[in-house]
Amino acid sequence: MTATAAEDWKHWSDNRAASVSAPHGQLALTGTHWMEPEPVEIPGLPGRWWADAEGVRVRAAAADGITVRGVAGPVDGEVLLRPDTDPAADTATLGDLLLVPIEREGELALRVFDPASPRRASFAGISAYPYSPEWAVPAVFTPFEDGDAQSVVVPSADGKDRPLAVTGEIAFTVAGEHRTLTVSRAGNGLSGVIADATSGIDTYRFRFINLPAPDADGRTVLDLNRAYLPPCAFADHFICPFPPPGNRLDFAVEAGEKQVLTR
Repeated sequence: MTATAAEDWKHWSDNRAASVSAPHGQLALTGTHWMEPEPVEIPGLPGRWWADAEGVRVRAAAADGITVRGVAGPVDGEVLLRPDTDPAADTATLGDLLLVPIEREGELALRVFDPASPRRASFAGISAYPYSPEWAVPAVFTPFEDGDAQSVVVPSADGKDRPLAVTGEIAFTVAGEHRTLTVSRAGNGLSGVIADATSGIDTYRFRFINLPAPDADGRTVLDLNRAYLPPCAFADHFICPFPPPGNRLDFAVEAGEKQVLTR
């Protein structure tokens, strides 16, 4: 184990804990409210909220105190909030609350992040296996034949079956086992949803993994020391996809993040 690799992993691990516990980090999510075409009230928020073809709309009075990022003064009347899938996405605030419109499979919702959430207040860190270089191995990415993403329907943490876009497979050998995993493009790199023999026992029921961009020959690195907990491990209101078929490894991956620790 090189000092640099272990130090880099420790830095990554510390940043993970800081990110999820930030004032508007994953632990602060207290609600995901799905919008309908008709205006409705959202518990704990002023105004009336609804969805249309452009995004989430709110009708509120200046005295309600809702402000939109980049717009001077509080909302006084009707305002459009473009969702996170729009290049010009909007967010709003109400006191310390952060209000984030999202779009998933054509459905619109409003997420509420509250720095005073009970989950954030009780957070005591993320347990993880010690860093071990044997869990960082070469991998080769092979895109699907047509080069396009394929849609695989998988269960999600909210109880619904949802499509997951996958683009190919990685092949690797770890702990003496040769295996493949289905992965997706994520920016310039790759990402996957995985489970193994520790899932639901020593670790959360599934985990996420990111890989560097493959080179021209498809070569990349699978570092299972950086297998990390999905957002739904930190708050119940996230929509996380479960592993696609074939991504449940039949051996124990004793690497990466394990569980959320609470006080």
